[in-house]
Amino acid sequence: MKTTSKSNSLARAATLIAAGNVTSRLLGLGREIVIAHFFGATGLVSAFRIAQQVPTMLYDLLVGGMVSSAFVPLFSEQAEQDRAQLWHLASLILSLVTVLMVVVVVAIELAAPQVTLLMAGGFTSDLLGVTTHLLRITTLAVIFLGWSGVITGLLQSLHRFALPAFTAAVFNATIIMTALAGVYLFNWGIEALATGLLLGAVLQLLLQLPGLRDGRLRFVLDYHHPSLWRVGKLGLPIILGLVISQIAITFDRNLASRTGEQSIAWMQNATTIIQFPLGLVSTAISMAILPTLSRLAPQAPPPPLRKRGELPSTFEGEGPGVVQLRLSEFMETLALGLRLVLILIIPATVALFIMAEPIVALLLERGHFTPYDTQQTAIALRFYLFGLIFAAIDQPLIFAYYARQNTLTPALVGLLGVGFYLLAALSPSFILARPMHMTDLVFANSVQLSGHALVMLGLVNRFSSLRGRGIGVATGKAIIAVGVMGFLLSGLLEPLQNLLSPHSFSNRAMLVIILTGLGGATYFLMLAILRTQELSMIFNLFRRIGQKIVK
Repeated sequence: MKTTSKSNSLARAATLIAAGNVTSRLLGLGREIVIAHFFGATGLVSAFRIAQQVPTMLYDLLVGGMVSSAFVPLFSEQAEQDRAQLWHLASLILSLVTVLMVVVVVAIELAAPQVTLLMAGGFTSDLLGVTTHLLRITTLAVIFLGWSGVITGLLQSLHRFALPAFTAAVFNATIIMTALAGVYLFNWGIEALATGLLLGAVLQLLLQLPGLRDGRLRFVLDYHHPSLWRVGKLGLPIILGLVISQIAITFDRNLASRTGEQSIAWMQNATTIIQFPLGLVSTAISMAILPTLSRLAPQAPPPPLRKRGELPSTFEGEGPGVVQLRLSEFMETLALGLRLVLILIIPATVALFIMAEPIVALLLERGHFTPYDTQQTAIALRFYLFGLIFAAIDQPLIFAYYARQNTLTPALVGLLGVGFYLLAALSPSFILARPMHMTDLVFANSVQLSGHALVMLGLVNRFSSLRGRGIGVATGKAIIAVGVMGFLLSGLLEPLQNLLSPHSFSNRAMLVIILTGLGGATYFLMLAILRTQELSMIFNLFRRIGQKIVK
C-alpha cells in the first residue's frame, strides 16, 4: 500500500512538473524558431548566446545550484516543524540574495567589456562590441532570477508545484512576444532578444507571488540564525563545484568562439533540442522525487553532536531498524525514478539520432536559417546525444545526495567531470595536430556527462545497492523495444523523404509526425508485449500531463 501511495504521489507531482516542462520546452522551441527566422545562425546570434550565458552562469552559481541542494531540503524540514520559522528563514535568504545580487550586477555592468573578452575572445572587435551591449541588458535579469529561484524552492518545499512548474514557460513566452513586437513594431535588431530575456525574468517572478498568499516575508539580516551555517555547509560545496563548472563553460564558449562565429549558435540550437526530452523526463521526475527523498533520507546530526560509530538518523530517538527501513524506502523511490527516466529517455535518444536532420529542418529551417545551418546543427545534435542518457540518469543520482544534505560529493565529482571534458576537448588537437572543431567540444561535453553519471552511479550504490530493484530489467526491456523501433525508423526514413518533398513545411511536419507516431507506437507496443510494469504509470502520467496542459 505504501509503495502504491508513494507511486501515486510521485506521479501527481511529476505530472505538474512535466506539464510545465512540456509547455516550457514547446515555447523554448518556439523561441528558437523565432530567433532562427529573424536572425538565422549568425554571429549576432552567437553574441546573444554569450550575453544570455553570463546571467545564467551567475544565477546558477549564486542561487540556482542551491535551490535543490540546500533550500528545498531545509525549507521542507522547517515546513513540517514550524511555519513561522519557515517564513523567517525564507525572508533571511531572500534578503541575503538581494544584497548579493545587487553587488554582482553592479560589478558585471562595470566590467562588461572584460567579461565579454573572457567569454568570447575569438570574436571580431565589432562582434565583441555587440556582445557587450547585449550583456549590459541581460545582466539586470540576475536580480529577478535570484528572487524567483528562492521562491521556487520555497513553494516546492510546501508541495505547491503548479506555479513554479510554469516559470520557464512564461520566461520563453515573454522572449517570443518581445522579439515579435521588437522586430515588427519597433524595428529592433538583436537587442529585442536581450530585452525579452530581462522581461521574462521579471514575469516569472511575478507568476509565483500568488503562491505565497499565506507567507510572511520581510527584509531581515539575521546573521546568527541557526540554519545559516547549514545553508553554508550545504551551499559551499555546490558553489565550489559550480565555480569549476562555470570555468569549464567559459573555456567552452571561448574555444567555440575560435572555431567560427556561427559555432555557438549551432551548438545552442542543438542544446535546445536536447533539453526538451531532458527537461520533460529527467528534470520533471527528479524534482518530483526530491521532497520524498528528503523526508526519507537518513540524516546525520551535526558533526559536533555525533559520536564515532553512531548511525545516522532523521529524527532523534530512531533506532537502527527504523533508519534501515527509511533507507530501503529511499532507495526504492530513487530506483523508481531511475526506471521511469530510462524507459522514456532511451527511445527519445535513438529517435533524435535517426531523425536529427528532419527535426532540425522542421523546427528551424526558415527565414535566415539555411540548409547548411540545418546540417551543422544536426551534426552537433548527434554528438550531444552520446551523453543524453547519462545526463538523464545523472540528475536523480545528484538529487539523491542533495536529499541527504550531502552537496560536497557531487561537487567533487563535478570537478572530475571537468577533467573529463578538458581531456576530451583538447586531445584531438594535440594528437591529430589540427585546429579545434566544433564537434570536438560537443563530444567532450558528452564525455563529461557520461563520466560524471557513471561515477555518481557507483557512489550512490554505497548507500545501498540498486541491484534487485528492477533497473536492469527495465533497461533491458527498453533496449529490446528501442531496437525494434530504431530498425523501423531507419528503414522508413529514406523512402518517406523521397515520397514527401522536404522543401515545404507541411511535408516536413508530416514526415516527423509519421515517423514519431510509428516509432512511439512500436516502442510502447513492445513494452506492453514485454510486460513492463512501469508502462501503466507512464500512460497515466501522459494522460495527466495532457489534462494539465489543456486546463
